[in-house]
Amino acid sequence: MAVSKWLSFTSSRDWLYRLTFAHAGLRSVTSDLGDSTIMHCWAPKVPKQCKPNLILLHGFGANAMWQYAEALGHFTPQFNVYVPDLLFFGGSYTGRPERTEVFQARCLMKLMNLHGVGKMSLVGISYGGFVGYSMAAQFPEAVEKAVFCCTGVCLEERDMAEGLFRVTDLEEAGRILLPQTPDKLRELMRFSFVRPAKVLPSWILSDFINVMCTQYVEEKRELIDAVLKDRKLSDLPKITQPTLILWGEQDQIFPLELGYRLKSHLGKNADIAIIRNAGHAVNIEKSKEFIMHLKSFLLADRPSYWRPVRAVLGDRLVQVER
Repeated sequence: MAVSKWLSFTSSRDWLYRLTFAHAGLRSVTSDLGDSTIMHCWAPKVPKQCKPNLILLHGFGANAMWQYAEALGHFTPQFNVYVPDLLFFGGSYTGRPERTEVFQARCLMKLMNLHGVGKMSLVGISYGGFVGYSMAAQFPEAVEKAVFCCTGVCLEERDMAEGLFRVTDLEEAGRILLPQTPDKLRELMRFSFVRPAKVLPSWILSDFINVMCTQYVEEKRELIDAVLKDRKLSDLPKITQPTLILWGEQDQIFPLELGYRLKSHLGKNADIAIIRNAGHAVNIEKSKEFIMHLKSFLLADRPSYWRPVRAVLGDRLVQVER
């Protein structure tokens, strides 16, 4: 069943998310980084120097708005929030051949510099965490704190052959992570959620695929390949920033073992929090717990001069920034 873009559930919801981001004080900005590279980002309409900067990095699947819409309003009062589209997602792309997270991180840092951002904290979900980790390693003076949610940066190429993952090879992983049919999207949902939706008509799933999953499919497969190719834990740099590792207890895409590996790799600089009854899509499945952990970590030890304080004016309770 073909769905016109004017009747598309996915396009309509995407439009509503755009309104949510605009209402939160963000604007859509597309920047030319040169060298055939364009990056799109939701950025503050009027950044405030008294606020720290927070970068929210998405994973595979729907665009960044879908992955962070629910969390956005919890952080815009305290941070200048930036939500970029990584290369080959949303409005970002490159004509260059590089597909590694190292290249993604360099492009992202260049984008942040164009926005006047010198120091920042970051949150990375899944693949976004790979890029965020590389940013923290390459630009330690710029990244102050980091959160990695279900981010398997400690995986090794041999893990797939040794049975750590539910899939047996990269080709199968690509078919699931980049679904092109309703059945494959249902399979991805079973991998991502502890309790996936039981009844979703194929026309809704096809509509989602048509809007979200048909652009840059081959390039995204190359991103997946680059993540695993020749990967060894011994080659992974140890970042020194305060780090929170967040994981869904029943993650079937990046098993919890990888979270413990990362904690062991980083040592005392990292804390780990496990969210029960949640899978890989923990930011959606357990959004309240996800946001609670982010706020507890990101707002800790911040100078009091920028924290919102509550004041009473007449019979109204309002937020005041110092």
